[in-house]
Amino acid sequence: MRIKKLKCSSRFLLICFFFAVETFSLQAQTPETQSNGSRFNSLKTAVPFLLITPDARVGGMGEAGVAISPDANSGSINPSKLAFLEEKYGFSASYSPWLRSIVSDINLGYLSGFYKLDDRTTLAASMRYFSLGKIQLTDANQQELGTSSPSELAIDATFARRFGDSFSLGTSVRYIYSNLAAGNFGVGQQSKAGKSLAVDVSAYFKKPTYMLGHDAIVSAGANISNIGTKMSYVDGGQSAFLPTNLKIGGAATLILDDYNEITLALDFNKLLVPTQPIYNQDGSIQSGRDPDRSVPSGIFGSFNDAPGGFNEEVKEINIASGLEYWYNKKFALRTGYFYESPQKGDRRYFTLGTGFKYESFNFDVSYLVASARKSPLANTLRFTLLFNLGNTSK
Repeated sequence: MRIKKLKCSSRFLLICFFFAVETFSLQAQTPETQSNGSRFNSLKTAVPFLLITPDARVGGMGEAGVAISPDANSGSINPSKLAFLEEKYGFSASYSPWLRSIVSDINLGYLSGFYKLDDRTTLAASMRYFSLGKIQLTDANQQELGTSSPSELAIDATFARRFGDSFSLGTSVRYIYSNLAAGNFGVGQQSKAGKSLAVDVSAYFKKPTYMLGHDAIVSAGANISNIGTKMSYVDGGQSAFLPTNLKIGGAATLILDDYNEITLALDFNKLLVPTQPIYNQDGSIQSGRDPDRSVPSGIFGSFNDAPGGFNEEVKEINIASGLEYWYNKKFALRTGYFYESPQKGDRRYFTLGTGFKYESFNFDVSYLVASARKSPLANTLRFTLLFNLGNTSK
């Protein structure tokens, strides 16, 4: 097969890395950027776009949202929260221009909808679409071969069930399609689109209480997302783990009076995938464990396989914290901070956000505050429209 050569660009470097994950044994660090905004590090996965939070409300709170109050976008961060929605049905649409400090036409779109079968059971569906824009293809003689439009897609079906007044469980089944390089280039082999199936399992707990002299609601949530089959872009080539992620967190809402309430949220995240070992020059493993293992082994082994031991495992946990203020349940202000170790991705930034509610309509927007020199996510905007309809559940 004649291998096509492409013009070098920031977007092409992103795509080349994803393709290389499937065709090579990655043994070295590179300074490039993954599609979820983190620098390349010792945690290598396919389809990192699944780690992007599409919801502008959560985006304005530093990505902390696994335990905050539910809305139509909850399926993207904790499906079990959907069981506590009060409306009969609703839907949402989110959009974000992505990595604009690198290229100008990468974007993420997200659509979701839910329907309550009864007071305890909710069905939902969603779709997220990640477009990497267009790239110009050329051959070795710099002759143009047309353009390519790499993209990735995930479609979810969700079931959430409430047990009593305080606890719920939820699960999502996900189909993933990643068309980064199909037919455009390869390394001795014909490339193809990557496909996979995955599931999320989640839980949510909330309880009214009394705190600091005010009525309050405390809540906790957990979600293990993207548990699924490995993905490959080449027949017979090496396959890569999906970005299986553990997210746990808590939130507390203080109801100050009839017009004012404040929510504080804190989330912890850890990728449940093998940490890349340190290799000798001859390719043997100097420290760490062989990352070529089964999905269950990769998930359970992710807690003790880092070459640096416990200290390195701790660095693989990133922290999201957020604050939300509502006035009269009509106007919201939000802020937050996200921290990831410089050795494990180096995403560190503040966020700002606001929201407006009018009858059954919500509009949210968030802005990511970071230095363009230090973060490819600098100046990222996210927009969300929500519509909550139908009779209110008792």
